[in-house]
Amino acid sequence: MRLMLCSALALAVAATATPALAKEQVDLILHDGKVLTVDKAFSVRSAIAVKGERIVATGGEDLLTRYDAAKVIDLKGRTLLPGFIDAHLHPFPVKPSDIAVAEAKSIGEVQDQLRKKAALLGPGKWITGYGWQESNFTEKRNLSRADLDAAAPNNPVMLVRAGSHSAVANSAALKIAAIDKTTPDPKSGLIEHDAAGEPNGVIRERFDLVAKFIPQPTWAEMREPNIVWLKSILALGITSFWDASTTIDDEPVGKGGALPSNDGALFGGANLSWARAKEIYATHAADLPRITFYISYPGAERLKAFPYKSGYGDNHLRLGAIGENAVDGGFTGPTAWLLADYKGQPGFRGKGRYTDAELQDMVDTANRLGWQMGLHCIGDAAIVQTIDAYVKSLDTIADPAHPQADRRWFTDHFTIMPPEATMAKMASHSIAIAQQPNFLYNLEDRYMQVLDDERLAHNNAVATPAHKFGIFTAFSSDNLPVGPLVGLYAAITRKGPSGAVHGADEAVSRAEAIRSYTANGAWLSREEAEKGTLEPGKLADMIVLPFDPLAADPEVILKGTVDMTFVGGKLVFSR
Repeated sequence: MRLMLCSALALAVAATATPALAKEQVDLILHDGKVLTVDKAFSVRSAIAVKGERIVATGGEDLLTRYDAAKVIDLKGRTLLPGFIDAHLHPFPVKPSDIAVAEAKSIGEVQDQLRKKAALLGPGKWITGYGWQESNFTEKRNLSRADLDAAAPNNPVMLVRAGSHSAVANSAALKIAAIDKTTPDPKSGLIEHDAAGEPNGVIRERFDLVAKFIPQPTWAEMREPNIVWLKSILALGITSFWDASTTIDDEPVGKGGALPSNDGALFGGANLSWARAKEIYATHAADLPRITFYISYPGAERLKAFPYKSGYGDNHLRLGAIGENAVDGGFTGPTAWLLADYKGQPGFRGKGRYTDAELQDMVDTANRLGWQMGLHCIGDAAIVQTIDAYVKSLDTIADPAHPQADRRWFTDHFTIMPPEATMAKMASHSIAIAQQPNFLYNLEDRYMQVLDDERLAHNNAVATPAHKFGIFTAFSSDNLPVGPLVGLYAAITRKGPSGAVHGADEAVSRAEAIRSYTANGAWLSREEAEKGTLEPGKLADMIVLPFDPLAADPEVILKGTVDMTFVGGKLVFSR
């Protein structure tokens, strides 16, 4: 009897005991690393749990006891951080007529590529390419018409310099475009000449004068190359970017009243337009980076007829700002519009592209229609003109959806720091910057050639606008080069390839640079609640680096690679 009572008591105790808590099921855990959350406190963890597209938790190794994952990745001490968000990037898919000019290390290599392509295509066919840069050539000079003629005399050739602010054409191409020694400089552009007064082949800014004659590939030919390009930037850790080459239709940029755009002239029917992007992403979204689109201003009537505005879309494709309507040129021309003469070029200050009235009309029209603004302005004179137009419009035209302090308008580039009065206006009107710190590295030679000491020291400034004036800044690359690690290196060291430091006081901390290339880009597109940091509830867009960007030697960052890239928790690249 006593035994029966003890047994009954044991069963009762067992029935009332609290069962062990079951682990929550998730899809992915990454652990045993350094997890940079980039939250407000810049918290550092060692593990992260993901379910579906979103982050469930960040923490320590205890996450392995709280969650049961279908896939567990041991980081083995590597660093996990949010995917990079590039706030200004141009897709450059490879066309059938292209040579790999960006890979050439000498003019002789470019000529070899031209000879091979000419033999492949046959006489009379256009040869094109993008990305040459004189500082990468052993000859340390620009390509010329004569260089191209020597290699492909029977084919029209046009090769665009990195940055898309100048191009070089050969004699056959110039003849087709009817450009000779008597041709006047076009509005907002410049045709270079040799000592005899003949065009030397280089056209700054307005190389659409030649590009418009290049037969464009069809969208059917270019659809797959666009997908290939989109996948290629995942290897660089870019999980989101702002596409700065987009139109609201499938027509070349520049239709409907906008100034001619070299992107439109280069790609025409092969542009990744808003409509074409939607078609691609309908079936490939999970495998591709997220895109926010700059929209080239198409003229008042076309913009009024377009049914959407900034913010329309989803977390894969989204409409952003009216932008890449350049207020001036750039330094890869160079034609950026300055308040002072270019060094060694008395009387030359570059060129603006709009009268004050033309610019104000564009800004006001877009503002009334509810669009965010993100105009290209590189020189300090162009920045002054742009900010004055922004301020006038913001002060006179209200947006019911957003108070002035939250309009999130920005200047794109901001290469030459403008007067303090202009930055004070930016601060008082909450005007931000989409900055490219990598320009300092990639364009060091050009800046040293054409800028006075003050402008050189503060080119592509981050610290002064942000720290002294409180101006919000997001980072981007504008393809010079695309990889964000170069931008991080330049932002924290202010070094060019020569090793010289240009304006040490414009350097920022590693944490600030990382935030500018992640969380700040999400804020610019009003997606800070969705991405940009590794916090519970946000999209699991993340990358794995084989080094710690908070502690590694800067040269390791410059030459670094990305080991893994995740978009929405899905592994989309692994080295």
